[in-house]
Amino acid sequence: MIRKKLKSIYDWLSSEAPDVRRTSLLLTGKQMSWHVATLPPNVNLREVGFKVFSQWDEDGIIQYLISKLPIENETFIEFGVENYEESNTRFLLLNNHWRGMVMDARGPDVSYIRRDRIYWQYDLRAMQAWITRENINELLRSSGFSEDLGLMSIDIDGNDYWIWESIDSFRPRIMIIEYNSLFGLEPIVVPYQDRFNRTAAHYSNLYYGASLGALQCLAKRKEYLLLGSNIWGHNAFFVRQDIAAGFQEVDLSRAYVESRFRESRDKSGNLSYLRGKERLEPIKHLPVTNVATGETRSIRDVCRCT
Repeated sequence: MIRKKLKSIYDWLSSEAPDVRRTSLLLTGKQMSWHVATLPPNVNLREVGFKVFSQWDEDGIIQYLISKLPIENETFIEFGVENYEESNTRFLLLNNHWRGMVMDARGPDVSYIRRDRIYWQYDLRAMQAWITRENINELLRSSGFSEDLGLMSIDIDGNDYWIWESIDSFRPRIMIIEYNSLFGLEPIVVPYQDRFNRTAAHYSNLYYGASLGALQCLAKRKEYLLLGSNIWGHNAFFVRQDIAAGFQEVDLSRAYVESRFRESRDKSGNLSYLRGKERLEPIKHLPVTNVATGETRSIRDVCRCT
């Protein structure tokens, strides 16, 4: 009898554990949000980051920025969310009750999101789409949101720069976009391909995206300020110039963070754990385009790697 009773208690605790963990995460995240909201503008973004549902420390940076910037419409759109368990906007949805639309190319992931109870508890829409330069504006308009969007996050492992460049119908107040820190400060980007796939482009999984310098060049054309990047050297944060309030643009060299994660793969698809400049070696022969000059050269020539 005692054994059965203990088992029933254990089974109940096991079934409740995910909810308990989620509640604990939300409460801790809320406390951290209150803390970062007390900090002044122009704090180094690496000092305000924390993780609740984001992949790295983006949750904290987002909470800091929305506490300081005038946000007319509390809406977001995020691309490349997989099943949305780990994303830049999930905490924004659950903690701040923003409205949002998320997009991913994989049908099973989008179906997973639609089965998640947050899909009926919150104003969230999930769409399956392969995003290209040609369809991005139509996809954004299908959200039904105002073009004066609160926040947009782009992380599609490849064409991020080209997609942002093609957006002309929406001007989010906060823009988060992935950069490839291996490319350094030069304004370079992997040439556009409609069906770009990071793993298929090169077995190492290291040939993708744009440098922080390239994203800053584009941001200047679109009248955005570079505020910095997260401590992991993964995502860059920009704010629309006309609503920047007390924020000032951060110098490119100060904003740049070299990533330290070792996600490289060998030809068999196994992690090879390359570090630092070693990560350029397998991709040094591949082409990149300088967005300032339009010239396409090899990574070897641009980055001067051996």
